[in-house]
Amino acid sequence: QVQLVESGGRLVQAGGSLRLSCAASGRSFSNYYMGWFRQAPGKEREFVGAISHSGDSTYYTDSVKGRFTISRDNAKNTVDLQMNSLRPEDTAVYSCAARLPRQYAPPTYYKVPRNYDYWGQGTQVTVTS
Repeated sequence: QVQLVESGGRLVQAGGSLRLSCAASGRSFSNYYMGWFRQAPGKEREFVGAISHSGDSTYYTDSVKGRFTISRDNAKNTVDLQMNSLRPEDTAVYSCAARLPRQYAPPTYYKVPRNYDYWGQGTQVTVTS
Protein backbone atom coordinates (compact mmCIF):
# COMPACT_ATOMS: atom_id res chain seq x y z
CA GLN A 1 0.00 0.00 0.00
CA VAL A 2 1.36 3.40 -0.98
CA GLN A 3 0.07 6.95 -1.31
CA LEU A 4 1.65 9.27 -3.88
CA VAL A 5 1.78 13.06 -4.17
CA GLU A 6 3.39 14.85 -7.12
CA SER A 7 4.76 18.36 -7.00
CA GLY A 8 6.88 20.76 -9.02
CA GLY A 9 4.72 21.37 -12.06
CA ARG A 10 4.54 24.91 -13.40
CA LEU A 11 4.66 27.04 -16.51
CA VAL A 12 8.03 27.05 -18.24
CA GLN A 13 9.32 28.30 -21.59
CA ALA A 14 10.42 25.94 -24.32
CA GLY A 15 14.01 24.88 -23.86
CA GLY A 16 13.79 25.21 -20.12
CA SER A 17 14.04 22.63 -17.37
CA LEU A 18 11.81 21.42 -14.62
CA ARG A 19 12.11 18.86 -11.86
CA LEU A 20 9.04 17.00 -10.68
CA SER A 21 8.93 15.09 -7.45
CA CYS A 22 6.74 12.25 -6.29
CA ALA A 23 6.56 11.74 -2.55
CA ALA A 24 5.36 8.39 -1.30
CA SER A 25 3.97 7.33 2.02
CA GLY A 26 3.30 3.88 3.27
CA ARG A 27 5.44 0.92 4.03
CA SER A 28 7.84 -0.83 1.71
CA PHE A 29 8.23 1.97 -0.84
CA SER A 30 11.55 0.49 -1.91
CA ASN A 31 9.72 -2.65 -3.06
CA TYR A 32 7.71 -0.77 -5.71
CA TYR A 33 8.33 -0.22 -9.37
CA MET A 34 7.58 3.44 -10.16
CA GLY A 35 6.33 5.00 -13.35
CA TRP A 36 5.76 8.50 -14.67
CA PHE A 37 2.88 9.15 -17.05
CA ARG A 38 1.40 12.22 -18.65
CA GLN A 39 -1.91 13.16 -20.18
CA ALA A 40 -2.56 16.12 -22.43
CA PRO A 41 -6.07 17.43 -23.11
CA GLY A 42 -7.92 15.21 -25.55
CA LYS A 43 -5.21 12.56 -25.56
CA GLU A 44 -4.72 9.20 -23.91
CA ARG A 45 -2.50 8.82 -20.92
CA GLU A 46 1.03 8.31 -22.15
CA PHE A 47 3.95 6.49 -20.63
CA VAL A 48 6.92 8.73 -19.90
CA GLY A 49 9.36 6.56 -18.00
CA ALA A 50 9.78 4.05 -15.23
CA ILE A 51 12.33 3.00 -12.68
CA SER A 52 12.81 -0.33 -10.99
CA HIS A 53 12.36 -0.80 -7.27
CA SER A 54 16.09 -0.69 -6.64
CA GLY A 55 16.72 2.13 -9.10
CA ASP A 56 19.12 0.05 -11.14
CA SER A 57 16.99 0.10 -14.30
CA THR A 58 15.18 2.92 -16.06
CA TYR A 59 13.01 3.02 -19.17
CA TYR A 60 11.75 5.93 -21.26
CA THR A 61 9.48 6.58 -24.14
CA ASP A 62 11.39 7.59 -27.25
CA SER A 63 10.15 11.16 -27.28
CA VAL A 64 11.76 11.98 -23.94
CA LYS A 65 14.86 9.80 -24.12
CA GLY A 66 17.94 11.92 -23.60
CA ARG A 67 15.92 14.80 -22.20
CA PHE A 68 14.20 13.32 -19.13
CA THR A 69 15.78 11.40 -16.28
CA ILE A 70 14.05 9.40 -13.56
CA SER A 71 15.71 8.88 -10.22
CA ARG A 72 14.63 7.62 -6.84
CA ASP A 73 15.77 7.96 -3.28
CA ASN A 74 14.38 5.07 -1.32
CA ALA A 75 15.67 6.50 1.95
CA LYS A 76 13.46 9.57 1.39
CA ASN A 77 10.60 7.75 -0.33
CA THR A 78 10.78 9.99 -3.38
CA VAL A 79 10.94 9.60 -7.14
CA ASP A 80 11.96 12.53 -9.31
CA LEU A 81 11.56 13.34 -12.97
CA GLN A 82 14.17 15.75 -14.27
CA MET A 83 12.95 17.31 -17.51
CA ASN A 84 15.35 19.23 -19.73
CA SER A 85 14.98 20.83 -23.16
CA LEU A 86 11.25 21.06 -22.70
CA ARG A 87 8.99 21.37 -25.70
CA PRO A 88 5.42 22.63 -26.02
CA GLU A 89 4.31 19.08 -26.76
CA ASP A 90 5.48 18.10 -23.28
CA THR A 91 2.57 20.06 -21.86
CA ALA A 92 0.43 17.70 -19.81
CA VAL A 93 -0.62 16.62 -16.37
CA TYR A 94 2.17 14.43 -15.06
CA SER A 95 1.38 11.61 -12.64
CA CYS A 96 3.46 9.08 -10.82
CA ALA A 97 2.32 5.54 -10.26
CA ALA A 98 3.44 2.50 -8.33
CA ARG A 99 3.15 -1.24 -8.40
CA LEU A 100 5.00 -4.19 -7.02
CA PRO A 101 7.31 -5.78 -9.59
CA ARG A 102 5.74 -8.56 -11.58
CA GLN A 103 7.85 -11.67 -11.81
CA TYR A 104 9.45 -12.14 -15.22
CA ALA A 105 7.64 -9.15 -16.72
CA PRO A 106 9.42 -7.48 -19.62
CA PRO A 107 10.12 -3.74 -19.45
CA THR A 108 7.13 -3.08 -21.71
CA TYR A 109 4.83 -4.25 -18.94
CA TYR A 110 5.60 -1.10 -16.99
CA LYS A 111 4.59 1.15 -19.88
CA VAL A 112 0.92 0.23 -19.50
CA PRO A 113 -1.10 2.46 -17.15
CA ARG A 114 -3.57 -0.26 -16.18
CA ASN A 115 -0.73 -2.36 -14.81
CA TYR A 116 -0.16 0.11 -11.99
CA ASP A 117 -2.05 -0.09 -8.72
CA TYR A 118 -1.47 3.32 -7.11
CA TRP A 119 -1.57 6.82 -8.56
CA GLY A 120 -0.89 10.35 -7.47
CA GLN A 121 -3.18 13.28 -8.20
CA GLY A 122 -1.00 14.72 -10.93
CA THR A 123 0.81 18.01 -11.42
CA GLN A 124 0.40 20.37 -14.37
CA VAL A 125 3.34 21.14 -16.62
CA THR A 126 2.83 23.83 -19.23
CA VAL A 127 5.54 24.58 -21.79
CA THR A 128 5.16 27.76 -23.81
CA SER A 129 6.76 28.48 -27.16
